Amino acid sequence: MNSNQPQKKKLFKRLLFFAKPYRKYLLLSLISVLLLSIPGPLRPLLIGRMVDKYIVQSQNPSMLLWWSLLLLCVMVLEGFLQLISSYFSNLLAQSVIRDLRKKIIEHFLRLRMSYFDKNPVGAMVARVVSAMEAITEVFSSGIMEIISDCFSLIFILVLMFMNNWELAWMTLVPIPFLLLATRIFAKSMKDSFQKERLAVTKLNTFVQERLSGMSVVQLFNREREEYKRFEKINEGHKQAHIQAVWANSIFFPVVEILSSLSVAFLLVWGALHVSGKTSDEIRSMYGEVFAFTLWINQLYRPIRQLADKFNILQRGTVRAERVFDVLDEHADLQESGTLTNVDFAQPVCFDNVCFSYVEGSPVLKNVHLTIQHGETVAFVGATGAGKTSIVNLLGRFYEHDSGTISIGSVPIQEIKLTELRKNIAIVLQDVFLFSGTIFSNITLGDTQFTQADVETAAKAVGAHDFIMKLPGNYQHEIGERGGMLSVGQRQLIAFIRAYIYAPQILILDEATSNVDSESEQLIQRATEKITSGRTSIVIAHRLSTIQKADRIVVMEKGEIVEIGNHQELLQLENGYYKRLYDRQFFNQNE
Repeated sequence: MNSNQPQKKKLFKRLLFFAKPYRKYLLLSLISVLLLSIPGPLRPLLIGRMVDKYIVQSQNPSMLLWWSLLLLCVMVLEGFLQLISSYFSNLLAQSVIRDLRKKIIEHFLRLRMSYFDKNPVGAMVARVVSAMEAITEVFSSGIMEIISDCFSLIFILVLMFMNNWELAWMTLVPIPFLLLATRIFAKSMKDSFQKERLAVTKLNTFVQERLSGMSVVQLFNREREEYKRFEKINEGHKQAHIQAVWANSIFFPVVEILSSLSVAFLLVWGALHVSGKTSDEIRSMYGEVFAFTLWINQLYRPIRQLADKFNILQRGTVRAERVFDVLDEHADLQESGTLTNVDFAQPVCFDNVCFSYVEGSPVLKNVHLTIQHGETVAFVGATGAGKTSIVNLLGRFYEHDSGTISIGSVPIQEIKLTELRKNIAIVLQDVFLFSGTIFSNITLGDTQFTQADVETAAKAVGAHDFIMKLPGNYQHEIGERGGMLSVGQRQLIAFIRAYIYAPQILILDEATSNVDSESEQLIQRATEKITSGRTSIVIAHRLSTIQKADRIVVMEKGEIVEIGNHQELLQLENGYYKRLYDRQFFNQNE
């Protein structure tokens, strides 16, 4: 446990760093919690004096009303300070979490695709949502309340010793046992929070993936098996929480027992001091005993709450560690480059480019290719030949291992990432559409495009007619991932999106592989329209869609094996492209 203390302190300091811009909220919260530690312990003192003077001794009973009003004022002040403290501590917490969420989302947006390949979506969602909620509690009900409780404890002890130091020592006899129990409880809770964090991540990941892939689950009749797997994960989640509940179930009864022991010692002290005293002297002890009884309750309540708040700190620190793990991930960051005035109307050059997703398993080997500006180049080859990897490297979704990829004479690593991607548009085989309207999915929230711009682009691509038949037209809600549209319609939306951004380099990654013949004809016409006058890279399984390409690059096992136009490649005896074409032609005729 001690070996982790420096790490915990470091994490805590990093959390406090995010509160730096909100010093005003922090200061107001601190002042209010410090003031809040005074009224509570004063109440037993006032009540004790009222009991002694105006109830037991009946000194000027009319003053009882004024003392009651004074007590009421103290309680109102305490309530007001609680309101101020709660408001500013929560304002501080929400401000910090807002900044932290912005920071982690900004960081996610800068990470390479390799990071998302290695990390489940559910785990990342947990870090942005549930982890942040735990961190919020650190500021809203953790730090400030711990400070308030500590000062309350100090003030209570001062008042107890000022009133009767012997009685104070008697009532504090069980406190060392309470501190020991608190330490054991805190260690147990730390272990349970670690298990809980892992269980939450596992549960989020499972639910996210199964909901996204529900069609596969149902298609292969895996509902019962997936339900059983969920039951197992859910049981682990329950057990992780039960461990925390078990520790609480033991700790809080222990606190109550020790609190009762303090009251018992108070009674013992009273019994020992009663003998030999007159009735007036005994009555003079009533107020003091009454005050100490209330102070004992107040003394144990902060100590018990300190354990709770310590748990909140531990939970928040554990979750913060997961968040900072992401923010500290620099190996997968995409370095942006600095150049912004690059002329993209130049050749795209691949010079001896090598690349591997996993070290030691090359996907591309010494690729050497120059694509002239305005040229349409198609890539064909078996699955895993490296076609899509070419696209990923050009868009810098991944970084190549060696060689050079350049626009003209400028390596793409030197080009600012936003500038590079502004000039490249990609239409993928599996089009991703967001929940929202057709218009918002085409413009992606870019306010520079008007309704007229979108309609003009849709007409050019040949998609305007089908959009106008939908309810709401361009404002039609398409559902999550475009589930309300057909595959061909989703592809056409992606073509409009690419066309309206007017990229210098266009990439079509198997854009017609999953569509019907009618949609394919529309997409073919759209392809001819948007590839005109710009550098175009087309990846296709259907060779019929690339016969008009200026050049066809044939790839096999990460290497370029043939280059030429359709007719040239067909004339190669036993050529890879010719065999592939004959096989597809034969299958179609069958």
